[in-house]
Amino acid sequence: MKLPSWTALLGRQAALLRSAGAALGTRYRPPPGDGQWLMGLVMAADGPRRYYLFRPAGVRFGERLPLLVMLHGCHQDARTFAASTRMNRIAARERFLVLYPEQTRLAHAQGCWHWFDTQGGRALAESAWILRAIDQVGLLYSADPSRIAIAGLSAGASMAALLATQHPQRFRAVVMHSGVPPGLAPTAATALRAMRGQRIMAPLPPGEHRWPPLLALHGEADGIVSPRNAAAAVQRWADAAGATPGPPQPQRRGQRHPFTVTHYRCGRELVATLALIHDLGHAWSGGAARQRFGEPRGPDASRLAWRFIARQMAAPR
Repeated sequence: MKLPSWTALLGRQAALLRSAGAALGTRYRPPPGDGQWLMGLVMAADGPRRYYLFRPAGVRFGERLPLLVMLHGCHQDARTFAASTRMNRIAARERFLVLYPEQTRLAHAQGCWHWFDTQGGRALAESAWILRAIDQVGLLYSADPSRIAIAGLSAGASMAALLATQHPQRFRAVVMHSGVPPGLAPTAATALRAMRGQRIMAPLPPGEHRWPPLLALHGEADGIVSPRNAAAAVQRWADAAGATPGPPQPQRRGQRHPFTVTHYRCGRELVATLALIHDLGHAWSGGAARQRFGEPRGPDASRLAWRFIARQMAAPR
């Protein structure tokens, strides 16, 4: 009996994932955005892991779109994070795919990513299955492997930064919103002190690493993760590349919270950007008011993130 080809198996899996996503969409209203809200599964060491993908409407056959990976925070899942950030609406307009890996409550009761457990191995295991989800989306939905970026909130931001430093060749940009820089908490026992900004990293020798450009957004009134972590993250990137900061630039958009932006460059090359948002707590700036960890009075972090990412994708490597 002739066995089906690998291409045929992938086609069947894609059809099953589309039908599963459609079934879920009937039961649960998908986040806003003109496109498809699709569910997928990848295998991890301890079982299957779920992700969701937003695919803009009208994608042409053979068209390869950029991919943005979005990692939710604690007490969130893929759908609530998408609804809070409203990133799908931007993706529908700007034409890019959005991948939302989802942490299971079996892995962590509050749905947190294990960014803090590099010593025990759980952080590395979770980053591995996120990479497998990226690879699967690339195969099934023709994501452009040369235009992939990663972003996250809180624990998701910390995991995004960890992935970007572990696998810098995979990502064109990384966005941390209210997260902890990688290397501050190798165990669960050190995570709380790291979140409070009480742990210090030794500076890196300049020029030792080439990480994707970083945008670090953080609320100055954050009582959960200290804004000192955002400054520590951009300094980590600056140390790695030998970059220096420019002058802080105060900004304000209408009646939204003002914020201060500082760019770190090595020559003309942008290495990192720090955006500290005044009066913002532990929430996605500009996020939906009815969603947990959304703060509509802040500048729109989703727009700022995509504008930053699009510039890095357009720049020569």
